[in-house]
Amino acid sequence: MITFIGDYPCRMDAKGRVLLPSSFRKLLNGGSESRCVLRKNLYEKCLDLYSISEWEKQTELVRAKVNPFNKKHAGFLREFFRGTAEVLIDGNGRILIPKKFYEFAGFSKDLTLAGQDGKIEIWDTEAYEKSALGQEGFSNMADEILGGDSNDE
Repeated sequence: MITFIGDYPCRMDAKGRVLLPSSFRKLLNGGSESRCVLRKNLYEKCLDLYSISEWEKQTELVRAKVNPFNKKHAGFLREFFRGTAEVLIDGNGRILIPKKFYEFAGFSKDLTLAGQDGKIEIWDTEAYEKSALGQEGFSNMADEILGGDSNDE
């Protein structure tokens, strides 16, 4: 399994191209495949970038939970896939972000690529910095999610 770690500042050029950090390029599909999947994040104004193999895992999770013959589920699938695009890593290690995606996320030229386990989140740098919880907020969230009462006394 691929694990992306770290956050990297980068710039988007006038054509919407972004240079991926070399550490991320090496991990994406083992460095041998140039295809990736870009999707609008479900919860934040940012984009998610997946290797093809990780994207296939994600779609398997979705398929396991939805029935395409259920109207509500079919609507969910339509919206889920509406926010996706296949992108290629060019010979210079860049991806081209389609205009509708960077408009959705409100990107300026300054971006941050943040490793998030099996995906890379692409953020406008200012929005990324504002999203930080701070030490106390993160500590409280960690306690709430990972902590809890121990009954092993």
